[in-house]
Amino acid sequence: MKTVIHKANTRGFADLGWLKSYHTFSFANYYNPERVHFGALRVLNDDFVAPGQGFGTHPHDNMEIVSIPLEGDLEHSDSMGNVAVIRNGDIQVMSAGSGITHSEYNKNSDKPVKFLQIWIFPNQKNVAPRYNQITLNIAERQNKLQQIVSPNANDEGVWIHQDAWVHLGKFEKDFSTNYSLKKKGNGVYVFVISGNVTVSGVELSDRDGLGVWEVDDFVLKANSSNTEVLLMEVPMEL
Repeated sequence: MKTVIHKANTRGFADLGWLKSYHTFSFANYYNPERVHFGALRVLNDDFVAPGQGFGTHPHDNMEIVSIPLEGDLEHSDSMGNVAVIRNGDIQVMSAGSGITHSEYNKNSDKPVKFLQIWIFPNQKNVAPRYNQITLNIAERQNKLQQIVSPNANDEGVWIHQDAWVHLGKFEKDFSTNYSLKKKGNGVYVFVISGNVTVSGVELSDRDGLGVWEVDDFVLKANSSNTEVLLMEVPMEL
């Protein structure tokens, strides 16, 4: 088993006033040659958007983009004609493919939006752009890993063009679970949204990240109550 740990206070940080963003991997003006990606996982941004503010229209291509709202209401608009609002409990996916433009704004003037933005390299280029969002039952991730992303359109969660699986879990103190990787050659990046966990003997706290690969399975144990964890299984070879 191989591991790499990224403590929360080692992430890149951008403060644009209206936006405060922590970057686990190189992004925008933050560049660290040792932290460009973890396998097919290219971006993990931890974003805070001020009331009434947001990202103006901008382009993407050949990337699978997943947004996970943590607090507030984020309004999305894109060149395919989609206009939608995502909230905690929702999962949003865009296959940028051959090219798409979109904007994201905090819909409210009185409270911030907090969300995680994930970019995963696709296994097909120049696919037809696609947008989808779903609402999941948050209660179903209590002391369980709830699948929110997979390669399969008929599985739970949203689907993407990559052999990747993403899960969210909310755990009580001392809860323990075993995660078995879905595909040989994949690795898993564990990100702690809140609380304290131990993964294969490595202790992690709020917003810490741990990459694990060359392993078939591993044990995750919650060391505090109200622990919330994001697991991203991705191919290690691009």
